[in-house]
Amino acid sequence: MLDSLQTIATTFADYAWGYPLLILLLGGGLFFLLYSRFAPFRYLPHAWDLIRGRFDHERGPGEITHFQALSAALAGTIGMGNIGGVAVAIAVGGPGAIFWMWVTAVLGIATKFFTCSAAVMFRGTDDEGRVRGGPMWVIKTGLKPRWHWLANLFCAAGLIGCLPAFQTNQLVQISREVIAVPAGLLSPGADHFRFDLVAGCILAALTAVVMFGGLQRIARVATRVVPLMALIYLASAALIIAMNIETVPGIFSDIVVQAFTGSAVGGGALGTVILYGVQRGAFSNEAGIGTEALAHGAARTNEPIREGLVAMLGPIVDTLIICTATALIILISGVHESSDAGGVTLTAQAFGATLGSAGLVIISTCVLAFGITTIFTYSFYGSQCFAFLFGSRRESIYRAAFLICVVIAAVVSLETAIGFIDGSFALMAIPTMVSTLLLAPKIRCAARSYFSRLAAGEFAPRR
Repeated sequence: MLDSLQTIATTFADYAWGYPLLILLLGGGLFFLLYSRFAPFRYLPHAWDLIRGRFDHERGPGEITHFQALSAALAGTIGMGNIGGVAVAIAVGGPGAIFWMWVTAVLGIATKFFTCSAAVMFRGTDDEGRVRGGPMWVIKTGLKPRWHWLANLFCAAGLIGCLPAFQTNQLVQISREVIAVPAGLLSPGADHFRFDLVAGCILAALTAVVMFGGLQRIARVATRVVPLMALIYLASAALIIAMNIETVPGIFSDIVVQAFTGSAVGGGALGTVILYGVQRGAFSNEAGIGTEALAHGAARTNEPIREGLVAMLGPIVDTLIICTATALIILISGVHESSDAGGVTLTAQAFGATLGSAGLVIISTCVLAFGITTIFTYSFYGSQCFAFLFGSRRESIYRAAFLICVVIAAVVSLETAIGFIDGSFALMAIPTMVSTLLLAPKIRCAARSYFSRLAAGEFAPRR
């Protein structure tokens, strides 16, 4: 049965991801960048002021602050996409895939600016009178009825895409192979089904404690855990890079050269390199997928452009910085050339090869923290999609199904987990990008108004 699931998942992802979707994500991102005249990049200092809370005296609908929204969104992106996903990209697409991850991040900065500005600009009200944000509400509120089917498509795909399959799978994998086996709790060649099942049940119980507290509890956990773990991870990466600084220029050269030569490990074609780079980049920063808009759409503000500016910091942190750090560690260690491991285990081997047992402790701690906070955030994303389709009063049904999925994902293969998520993310990207492209003139108009008022000194920052 598990083999059949893997076949279905892989086939689903292969059909969903193709050149039309690559053109939509990359071409759409390039359009947003040029259409905004590089405004997201020009206002990076102001975005930093916003997350520092210099404008948090403002009032408006929403549940969480700018910093909490960014932390919650980063909790959904910093984790398996940046640690396990990079390893998958290198293992299948070769070092050149990292270049295409960078491309998705640069274009994703502009994409997130537009999608998350829209998520606040076109918020809606659910059946219980609560203000909601996200691509489905953007479509329902901002577009004509003939486009409303896209909202249902996004939510239907989101019910699968926001399940914690990849995160749970990789959390259990590192718990088993980096912690349990070395500690003698599990034999290397033993059947690990029972261990995976127990680990999945424990993870489900932990998720339930936070998940039923709603977005505010998720945001509070994220603001405490994500920044600290990111600093620890980056400090460790900086140490490894400093210890091997002489190899770094050659590694960057290999990444750029192989991005255009097509020397992929799994297939050898240039298309494979680009495809896996964009796939893993999209999974890493989620720009254009729509999940990020669900978190940022809940920000407490009356200025949609502010949330777009805050959101665009996401790809910089999770892809340009953290993914690059992960890639350098793997390529410095050379484990990708000699190991058959995949996903997070490959990254763990790289940490072990460069920092010894201390590296294994660091990577295990960071993966557990990042993976768990990602699952928390995804539970919120999925519940929003379910509430839109079936009503807010039935959200508890989805939450129960979510917890069951945590247990199931613990025992399926890595390929199965990746296949289902990749395919669903592809379907989610279609309504997100199409609706944002259609509403781009209104968003640009709002941006010009906001930047003009900012230049005129209308907004007084907190001192």
